[in-house]
Amino acid sequence: QAQLVQSGGGLVQAGGSLRLSCAASGRTFSLYKMGWFRQAPGKEREFVAEITWSGGGLSYADSVKGRFTMSRDNADIRVYLQMNSLQPKDTAVYYCAANLADGRGYGYWGQGTQVTVSS
Repeated sequence: QAQLVQSGGGLVQAGGSLRLSCAASGRTFSLYKMGWFRQAPGKEREFVAEITWSGGGLSYADSVKGRFTMSRDNADIRVYLQMNSLQPKDTAVYYCAANLADGRGYGYWGQGTQVTVSS
């Protein structure tokens, strides 16, 4: 079983920064991609960023491009989301997810963490 545990999040003023972390453990030998998603109140879950674990690159939603940066540890299976120039519209529950190349897409999810940006 693959398990994803998130940390970070919190309350920050507009223009501030926050860093999220997501660690994967268990059966992750087939890890293909890890991604970040978010869900704001009354809205559907939306894609934020993703990384192809080996031999690939990064992609971002237009809404966060230039402000958010996704990265990974070299030593373990952990990804980060550095969020700069945060805006109230970024307020959401943020989730990390893993695609294990098992035909289920992003089938494994972290528990979510709240990010609140005050104006």
